[in-house]
Amino acid sequence: MTKIILSIAILTVSIPTQLLAYGSGGSSRSCKKPSFYQFQPEHLTEVPPQSRFSFTASSNTDITTLEVSVKKQAVSVDIDESGAQYIISGHLPTDLQSTYARINISAKSGKNCNGKDGWLLKIK
Repeated sequence: MTKIILSIAILTVSIPTQLLAYGSGGSSRSCKKPSFYQFQPEHLTEVPPQSRFSFTASSNTDITTLEVSVKKQAVSVDIDESGAQYIISGHLPTDLQSTYARINISAKSGKNCNGKDGWLLKIK
């Protein structure tokens, strides 16, 4: 019985550390999702219909994959490259009044990692 326990202990100690490090971020499969921040107007702000909104996207955002929607309606946006980031702006759809609406953002990074975010506004 002692031989079996000793054998298991030796086998456990001899497992390569690379096998234990699965998902450590050191592999080529890891990715860095695009991030979105500086939402304007701020979350839960009350705004008039057709208001302008804007946000910033990180430099690793594949801007060709950017999708912006408001209450499930696709919205066209303007994109300005500003150093190591993108400034994105648009306007709320004209038919949204007296309601809450979520601005949804999605995009991929260069390694096809999906990034999603958004915020909620109250429309007068």
